[in-house]
Amino acid sequence: MSFGAAEVKELREKTGAGMLDCRNALVETNGDIDAALDFLREKGLANAAKKSSRVAAEGLVESYIHGGRIGVLVEVNSETDFVAKNEDFQQFVKDVAMQIAAVNPKYVSREDVPEEVIEREKEVLTQQAINEGKPEHIAEQIVKGRMNKFYEEICLLDQDFIKDSDVTIQELLNDKISKIGENLVIRRFVRFEVGEGIEVEEEDFAEEVAKQMKG
Repeated sequence: MSFGAAEVKELREKTGAGMLDCRNALVETNGDIDAALDFLREKGLANAAKKSSRVAAEGLVESYIHGGRIGVLVEVNSETDFVAKNEDFQQFVKDVAMQIAAVNPKYVSREDVPEEVIEREKEVLTQQAINEGKPEHIAEQIVKGRMNKFYEEICLLDQDFIKDSDVTIQELLNDKISKIGENLVIRRFVRFEVGEGIEVEEEDFAEEVAKQMKG
């Protein structure tokens, strides 16, 4: 089966792969578009380990609104627009948006937490341990353990997945990278809650979202 520029262009649009890669795939599959598509996907999976350092500049911005009270926008990047159209990837992005709505993290990862926030928390936790009468060497271990708990509360990647508490968001992300075969990055998010920052008595909408997701 022969092929020309039109077939290369079609495969490029379907996969987001480079022109040369698309041409090579068509050569390998004698111009069969469907076979070439599978060829590119298989090649991506084979090179998944190498892709963790590659730039992920495609992807999706997903929104999630809960009852008109909580709203989330999250950007999750992939290497190609082909993966951005993958149903498994799209579901992952939706789950991340719902996780943010339910658990209200402040940062994506530990690396995003400002140093002054970390130092302030360490000071508070150290003083707590001292007030509890713990010896200095024991206090250091206590602070270390409580800092891990602190990160679990404020960092998205450290949190237990609300649909399956046996895995963290980081582990879920790693699983998707392995299955999809591309580098995936949760880049940023923003969360709004009605009345946030206003000193009035209000319901815990985040807890409500969490209960609904578990149900």
